[in-house]
Amino acid sequence: MTGDTPERFRAALVQLRSGRSILPNLEAAEALIRRAASEGADYIQTPENTALMELDKPLAFAQAEEEQESRPLQRMRELACELGIWLHVGSIAMKVAADKLANRSFLIAPSGEIAARYDKLHMFDVDLPNGEVYRESETYRPGSKAVLASLPWGDLGLTICYDLRFPALYRALAEAGASFLAIPSAFTRETGRAHWRTLVRARAIETGCFVFAATQGGYHEMGRWTHGHSMIVSPWGDVLAEAGEAPQIVIADIDPVEVVRARQAVPSLSGSRDFELEIHRPEPVRAAS
Repeated sequence: MTGDTPERFRAALVQLRSGRSILPNLEAAEALIRRAASEGADYIQTPENTALMELDKPLAFAQAEEEQESRPLQRMRELACELGIWLHVGSIAMKVAADKLANRSFLIAPSGEIAARYDKLHMFDVDLPNGEVYRESETYRPGSKAVLASLPWGDLGLTICYDLRFPALYRALAEAGASFLAIPSAFTRETGRAHWRTLVRARAIETGCFVFAATQGGYHEMGRWTHGHSMIVSPWGDVLAEAGEAPQIVIADIDPVEVVRARQAVPSLSGSRDFELEIHRPEPVRAAS
């Protein structure tokens, strides 16, 4: 850094189409991470479920490991160290109880050390109009803490996928000092087409943060579609980079000073006021006796 002005840096998102076997998923991720690093990326993010996309609980448990034994995590730590990058692994399923996994994100420093970890707070339990049913809480234990981590260029708020629909989380992270928000995801195709772009841009605009949102894209072995369209969005809501549906990388150069400019232009974070909620409901109309 020069004085009090943060240096610019290059951010990259790795979009995947992870399947039901860990090894080929890691190989696909590693190839794109190496490509992003070769193009000068300092911070590289992979999507939710980087190592495995599996909805069947027994099959997911059969391949998951505890954190201290996790081979996918160890491989990503070695890769970050080798390439000298900040590697943000969107999530890997970790065994945390006899019948539960954690959907856990890892921010890995260029030394290979884990700088921060975050367990997804909000479970995706929904019945979609197209008939798809998701019950994430049957397999995963929700986290209980929001997480803010320091990068060389400013603070990063860690979130995952369905968290995107809970704006209070992002405001809390921004008020705590976040300049960047991470939203690694595996948005369904149906909800993604309807809401993904709008929600990602909204989180950037309302907080004055850069948003980095790597996601899964395409048709997966387990029989479901994800939306793709990984996005890097500026604090003003401009889309700096966006993917299609296929596995790929997207890159943008990031100037942290834009966070200051956006918040000075629209100081909604500092202008928030406490309020009381007053409710008026009319008395029900009684039928004449």
